[in-house]
Amino acid sequence: MKKNILFIVLFFTSVQVFSQTDMNVMSYNIRLGSANDGENNWEIRKEKVTDLLNYYEASFIGLQEVQKFQLDFILMKSPNYDYIGLPREAGEFAEYSCILFNKKEFKLIEQKTIWLSKTPDSVSKGWDAACHRIVTYGLFKNKKSGKQFWIANTHFDHEGKVARMESARMIVKLVIDLKAKKQVPVIITGDFNATSNEDSVQLLKQSLHEASSVSETKPYGEKATWNAFDFKTKLEKQIDYIFFDKISSIKVRKFITINDFYDFKYPSDHLPIMATFLIK
Repeated sequence: MKKNILFIVLFFTSVQVFSQTDMNVMSYNIRLGSANDGENNWEIRKEKVTDLLNYYEASFIGLQEVQKFQLDFILMKSPNYDYIGLPREAGEFAEYSCILFNKKEFKLIEQKTIWLSKTPDSVSKGWDAACHRIVTYGLFKNKKSGKQFWIANTHFDHEGKVARMESARMIVKLVIDLKAKKQVPVIITGDFNATSNEDSVQLLKQSLHEASSVSETKPYGEKATWNAFDFKTKLEKQIDYIFFDKISSIKVRKFITINDFYDFKYPSDHLPIMATFLIK
């Protein structure tokens, strides 16, 4: 009898452990390729960016400042990935806030790009923003487990403080709307162009979990993410974050700020961040 009880306990324990999986989600501003960055020009560093993406093998990667020729190169070098997202405006060098996803692991169910403005369904600039700003989101299904996730990615304005605050309000409302549409976890990646003490980030932290703050293990690496291609100076500004809704049962098992470099240079003027989510 004791053996039977022990077998049952072990069986259900193993099933529970087996049903728990990790899912890595990355956020990375890769720096627009059309910029005249001298020794940090895209043509010099593009292989380093794709090598980094392929090495860490995140299931989802929210990229910011991506231009079409950069996206084409990344997809050519990263055959396991597909993407969703529209450019924020017309033009050859328009930027995307696209989401790469591992197409072998996940199936795309639906997607949309909206503008961070008073008219989100049309190409538009919001409030005091210097640029058009967008958020791209999609509903994905894990091909093996059947579990579904909303993944969103954004890039807030670098000048407009009002625009950043209003954009934060839009993100909070978007999470509520997505949860109402499909009651599954919502994860948001992005360059929010604001440090943790700014009102826009504070609003997001009040409404959502910020991944590094709730990691079950100590986050690896410094918090600062913006390096300005300056390898010699200690980093001070964290402006890139990963958020997720407070209702879902997912947890952050690990969090890393990736400070990989080559020839004493960074692959981008931002450091990528990655959260390892424990999916129950």
